[in-house]
Amino acid sequence: MFTLFGNKNEEVIVSESRISDLKFFELEIQRFKVSRRRKDMLDGERYHEGKHDILSKKRTIIGENGEVEVVENLPNNRIVDNQYGKMVDQKKNYLLGQPIVFKATNKLYGKHLKQIFNKRFQRLIKNVGEDSLNTGIGWLFIYYDENGKFNFKRFKSYEIIPGWKDAEHSELEYAIRLYEVVVYEGAKETCVEKVEIYDVNGIYRFVLENGRLVPDQIPFSNYFTTIDEHEGEIIEQGWNWDKIPLIPFKCNGKEIPLIKRVKSLQDGLNTILSNFQNNMEEDARNTILILVNYDGQNLGEFRKNLATYGAVKVKTVDGAAGDLKTLQVEVNAENYKSIIDIFKKAIIENAKGYDAKDDRLSSNPNQMNIQSMYSDIDLDANEMETEYQASFEDLLWFINVHLFNVGAGDFEGEEVEIIFNRDIMISESEAIGNIKDSVGIISDETLIAQHPWVDDPEAELNRIEAQKQKELDSYANAFDPALDKQERGKINEEA
Repeated sequence: MFTLFGNKNEEVIVSESRISDLKFFELEIQRFKVSRRRKDMLDGERYHEGKHDILSKKRTIIGENGEVEVVENLPNNRIVDNQYGKMVDQKKNYLLGQPIVFKATNKLYGKHLKQIFNKRFQRLIKNVGEDSLNTGIGWLFIYYDENGKFNFKRFKSYEIIPGWKDAEHSELEYAIRLYEVVVYEGAKETCVEKVEIYDVNGIYRFVLENGRLVPDQIPFSNYFTTIDEHEGEIIEQGWNWDKIPLIPFKCNGKEIPLIKRVKSLQDGLNTILSNFQNNMEEDARNTILILVNYDGQNLGEFRKNLATYGAVKVKTVDGAAGDLKTLQVEVNAENYKSIIDIFKKAIIENAKGYDAKDDRLSSNPNQMNIQSMYSDIDLDANEMETEYQASFEDLLWFINVHLFNVGAGDFEGEEVEIIFNRDIMISESEAIGNIKDSVGIISDETLIAQHPWVDDPEAELNRIEAQKQKELDSYANAFDPALDKQERGKINEEA
């Protein structure tokens, strides 16, 4: 049976809890803010949005003293070919693009789950999946909104500092949320760092000022509150869960973000494309010039006149003819094309994605070739699905507690099958042929679930039953049209 417990007064909790050791949490926050892990998280988010390091690149030369100097008079293109963002979207939609199916043996339980895991939740879990890929882990917070409705909220991964109970990172002892809010003091805009600390006792709120935790205006709250009326008096009671209502969704067991696999390759691709365009733009007016018997202006003034007028005057000195020559550096586009192709394939392989323009689809696109093309992304999706299955198991615990406490039923121990419908390309003709060949060997329900044209197997089975009933009605009418509806129903039941 499920239990929830109410809190005593806040002063007792603060004195008995680890939360009283604020110095510990201040150090945790300080370490996290400068940690490599948080930097990788921010890099993943930034690169997915297309904000790559190439955008801050400067064109440099070796100066007079052998030191690197920035130059402004040379082409400095900053091209982003966001293959990383493509890989994140590809992997996210491959596993989470289609609705997740929660199949319960208990039909009443299944009905409740369908209401909770609605389309809004499906969109939310897809965004959490994006966080998992970009940062290694996504977070889902369970709460009751202002209307008392059971709900979910997505927390950004770089805002959460988890305190794990075990080395496997399977259970939380506490969690710190560090986030910024914008406040206005008159017309002045100020950014304030807020801190929330979650444990089984509730939520503690602070403001981070110069590295110190200062209690916020509302320093503590329970996870949710019930309001009852007794003898005309309104009584508010704070309640907490037996567990911290914060669920981690990991992309892999080690919580390694995708950006760590491919960042150097993505930077290399951007650099090659930018350098190629730089070289193509360096025409005769800004390439290497060789002056013969030229005198007068300094080279800076000479360059300016050349760029302005596009012409140079040369003269003969002591019988030697003046001349202007250029040192031409040929840009071989094929070389760049080959390197770019190598980088793109390397990104796909290291990200464990698939190439939608794979040659195997053009020559002989049978099911075996398609499965071969999807082999890498399938392996990665298997690991991500395993982690998500465990996370949904934790999530279902909170849902079961909620349903029990609102009187919907006690569903503890009920079996739920969680089915991820992967968005994979298939050969429909082969799939339908295999289904036909399996009729009579396996159940109709299994066959219908595998049919490429069916999205909801249960609804399709209901339609088939309705169609059979209609055919039985037509069959009964064919023998005795005078039979009334009640008699036809009896015949149908006997049939």
